[in-house]
Amino acid sequence: MELLHSVDILIIALYLVTIVVIGLVLRKRAQRSKDDYLLGGKSIPWYMLGLSNASGMFDISGTIWLVTLMFVYGIKSAWIPWLWPVFNQIFLMVYLSKWLRRSNATTGAEWIGTRFGFGKGAKMSHIIVVVFALVVCLGYLAYGFIGLGKFVEIFVPWEVVSNYIPFAIAPEYVPHFYGTLFTIFAVFYSLLGGMSGIVWADVVQFAIMTVAALVIGYLGFQAIGTGDLQVPEGWMSPFKGGLNMDWSTIIPEVTDKIQSDGYGLFTYLILMMLFKGVLVSVAGPAPTYDMQKILSTKSPAQAAKMSGFVSVILMPIRYLMIAGFAALALVYYDRLDLLNSTGNIDFELILPTAIKEFVPVGLLGLLLAGLIAAFMSTFAGTLNAAQAYLVNDIYLKYTKPEATTNQIKNMNYLTGIVVVIVSIVLGFYAENVNAILNIIVSVLYGSYVGANILKWHWWRFNGEGFFWGMVAGLVSAYIVPTFIFPEVNELYLFPILLIVSLIGSVVGTYSAPPTEDAVLKEFYKNVRPWGFWKPVYEKLVAEDSNFKKNNDFAMDMFNVFVGIVAQSALVILPMYIIFRQSTPIYISVIVLVICIFLLKKFWWNNLEKELD
Repeated sequence: MELLHSVDILIIALYLVTIVVIGLVLRKRAQRSKDDYLLGGKSIPWYMLGLSNASGMFDISGTIWLVTLMFVYGIKSAWIPWLWPVFNQIFLMVYLSKWLRRSNATTGAEWIGTRFGFGKGAKMSHIIVVVFALVVCLGYLAYGFIGLGKFVEIFVPWEVVSNYIPFAIAPEYVPHFYGTLFTIFAVFYSLLGGMSGIVWADVVQFAIMTVAALVIGYLGFQAIGTGDLQVPEGWMSPFKGGLNMDWSTIIPEVTDKIQSDGYGLFTYLILMMLFKGVLVSVAGPAPTYDMQKILSTKSPAQAAKMSGFVSVILMPIRYLMIAGFAALALVYYDRLDLLNSTGNIDFELILPTAIKEFVPVGLLGLLLAGLIAAFMSTFAGTLNAAQAYLVNDIYLKYTKPEATTNQIKNMNYLTGIVVVIVSIVLGFYAENVNAILNIIVSVLYGSYVGANILKWHWWRFNGEGFFWGMVAGLVSAYIVPTFIFPEVNELYLFPILLIVSLIGSVVGTYSAPPTEDAVLKEFYKNVRPWGFWKPVYEKLVAEDSNFKKNNDFAMDMFNVFVGIVAQSALVILPMYIIFRQSTPIYISVIVLVICIFLLKKFWWNNLEKELD
């Protein structure tokens, strides 16, 4: 195996030095107050927060998965990320970011107080949101930590590094060693610099990834120009046929991959992804780094702009890289070594092997620095969110409400170190981190949707309803896939989990009195959600006849639809450019221009117009 060239090593080292300097430079600013540390003092420009958020979503594991999907399914692979769902950023852009930012909370758990007050039900809800957030954060940290270690191991063989390490490490723990090493750098700038340090480091990372994506896209574009591309019928179309493509005469092994993915029922799959995706999006962001970036913006309008900017900057850059790698892998497939340690073909090795095979000296260092930085970005943002919950929602709420700025600073450092140590220990004990992450995400997110839709849209919904809705969803999300339908894809079980969660929410709601009038009126007046708020609205009108309710539901849904079409065009356009499909390029550009015109007229122009 060829080792990294000294130029590549120098570039990676230069990146690591840069982020250490960022942490040191922004340390004083972060120490000013709790808001300065956790939210950057709510003074960071929206476009930098958007760029930072996009950077956090440009992760190694996701990029490996998306390159594999495009290799196998072609242009139709653009729909599969709807599983996440990728279009939740559009719902945030159109209205949810504004609603969330108007609350002026510091974390998602603190938001509970603005919606349910501070009674028994609100305390129960507060606790379950903190637990939910911390478990999700720890799961992501442990997963990313191992993912990074395995990725680095491909390019930096242990037999070379071990000569310079004064202690022995078992082969199975080599990824953990690499993961720990880079985690220390991520901890350094995120602990010292807080949210400002994270944002500036993310800006550096995204600049690196943009250069790498442009070069990889160019190399893929050149490869397609050789004319050696062989793909099945329907591979170039986003709509024609299903996902069961006939690879049997081109690369027969891909057929097994398609069967194991279980995406055969394409139309039903898309409908279920859309159904689940819309509901998950309407529920609002999970209490992790995405929510913290929204709460860090200067105003509700800037929160909306920030969420919109994420799609604009992330999709074209990321998919230039993904399509570039897929093109190189398809044209030069015989040059890739996709055999894993068990001797079987593993298509998830396409990205690392294509990097080794096709990326030139200098760019290799840049690309590796960018992918390492992508891990650090996700890690640092998630760490910041976990710290926010521990300090703001446990330490300041239950332990020491009168803590000084210095005590808060020390507690931020302490909780950060504890969270990192726990996530590293979890990583060491996890045999299959990917499986653990899937369980965490499917179980926890199954419990999240029902209660979190109702909290925005139904006045009678209270803290008890939120708590029991989350608990019912959590329990059913564990029992149904494990014991009742173990063979069924978890996506298809989503309606069952949703119904159970909604039943828990409604029963829990009517087991206790409504939230106090003063809390409901203050929430409705500040946040201005649309939905079933008539009794609260009537009380506010009785106090102030000029009070207006939010009648923007139809316009918001129109903008969401246009936004999802625009986002899909931003995903498909780079794919068609790399694969030299001129007619689809023109169609995609026309669709994008129409969407931009409609969003400018009906969304952007109305952003600053707040309700009286």
